[in-house]
Amino acid sequence: MKAVLALVMIYLGTFFLVNKGASPDSVQAAQSAAPVPGNAAPPQANSSVDPGKEADIRSLMELVGARELVQDGEHNAIEQSREKLLASVPNNEKGQAFVNAFAASYQKKFDLDQITDQLVGIYDQHFTEDEIKGLLQFYGSPLGQKVAAEMPKIGRETQAAIRVANSQAAKDALAELKQQNPEIGRAARLGNGQVQGRWPQRRGQQYAQGQPPSQQAAQQQNPQ
Repeated sequence: MKAVLALVMIYLGTFFLVNKGASPDSVQAAQSAAPVPGNAAPPQANSSVDPGKEADIRSLMELVGARELVQDGEHNAIEQSREKLLASVPNNEKGQAFVNAFAASYQKKFDLDQITDQLVGIYDQHFTEDEIKGLLQFYGSPLGQKVAAEMPKIGRETQAAIRVANSQAAKDALAELKQQNPEIGRAARLGNGQVQGRWPQRRGQQYAQGQPPSQQAAQQQNPQ
């Protein structure tokens, strides 16, 4: 039973990992870890895994729908990235085309087989061969199949519940601080950063040219 609970935790952990989106840190880490094109041999991620155990792990992953889980996470990550990009590009056909091109390129560059190989290594680290065989027996049963079918739904619902709780906690915390510090808190907002994120960049560009924003604006109105 402990082995089943441990697999459930890995299952949920994998779901949250592949659904949290591509943060700048994760993108940089992936870029630094990526092989140089043309110079790298095919990945040998599971060369240390016993072939018989690897075959059982892959059978187990098929039973629990691990590959489909990763694909679901990839889709969610693309959609999250699409929303962020849409907020930062021009709201016109060219901006939309840029975002669509990004999504298509993202999907092509996401290596599902490589992730699957990495999951084999993860399962190998956490379970003995006997435990893998026990899990195969469990997930081959009606109850095991129900667990496998329901876990993605549970993961999505859990993630949604966490988002709602985080949002409510942030709003309550900000409201409390606004009451305690009305002067400072008057302009504080919990928005998506579309406008707030652009203004500092423009100011930075103006100051980088050695002119404050007001002076540069005046010069634009009166080029002389």
